[in-house]
Amino acid sequence: MHPSSIGFLQALGVALYCLVVSGLLNSFQSGQTLPQFWGLAIFLLLFVVSATITGLLVLGYPGYLIFKHKIKRALSVFAYTLAFAVLIILIAMFVFAS
Repeated sequence: MHPSSIGFLQALGVALYCLVVSGLLNSFQSGQTLPQFWGLAIFLLLFVVSATITGLLVLGYPGYLIFKHKIKRALSVFAYTLAFAVLIILIAMFVFAS
């Protein structure tokens, strides 16, 4: 598979994960509140889990390629992933800015 295709799929995976998490968080805004301590603890745990999942989506395959001594391909996949992520952000901002 071409590095641009892999980068697109990785960026799309991160975007979909963010949509799911934001949808879940938005569904909890129905007036339910947690005690401050538990709310902060859950937020921090979600932050760590999200960083792990998105880090794996973005860096997992390039890391594997580096391990296999395919550094140029790893950097190419990583660059395409970042480029597509920025493109998805810009499209979302343009579409939902109104």
